[in-house]
Amino acid sequence: MGRFYILLTLCSMILMGLSSVHCIAEDPVAVEDWFKGINTMKEKITKLHFYFHDIVSGNSPTAMRVAQPASYTSLTGFGNVMMADDVLTSGPEPNSTVVGRAQGIYASASMEDLGFLMTMNFVFSDGDFNGSSLSLLGRNPVLHEYREMPIVGGSGVFRLARGIATAKTYSFNLLGDAVVEYNVVVSHY
Repeated sequence: MGRFYILLTLCSMILMGLSSVHCIAEDPVAVEDWFKGINTMKEKITKLHFYFHDIVSGNSPTAMRVAQPASYTSLTGFGNVMMADDVLTSGPEPNSTVVGRAQGIYASASMEDLGFLMTMNFVFSDGDFNGSSLSLLGRNPVLHEYREMPIVGGSGVFRLARGIATAKTYSFNLLGDAVVEYNVVVSHY
């Protein structure tokens, strides 16, 4: 009987751990029902503020190069493609509260300046937005003080999201690690 309770306790702990970061996934019928009620829903505006920690150095990078040109080199890094699973936090410090992750690709897409193509999902794991995501797709001219990029969609509480993400580099080191401040305003249902 003692083994049963130990096994039950371990299973409960695993299930609680799995639910701390969940994805909102409804079956197709539930999603269709949600859309049927869209005419009665009120559009909401949500403002978000967080910090994106892009770590390319050390033993545990959160972003790494997955492709590069075979023979072409440029001062802008044109052709380099990075895959990221970066931490999103409430403050700029690495030990700030984690609110989610930025998962996606950024690539050097300009031959003339340092301009990235960003295709990134902000996957939230905290509070009211746990399990929801926002999708960003746009140009990031990283040397500009402020960079405006479109939010083109979302899931969970951010269904049918559209809006703007404004990025500003908070810190950057010679190894290429960066902390970027994001202010996001989205309209959603």
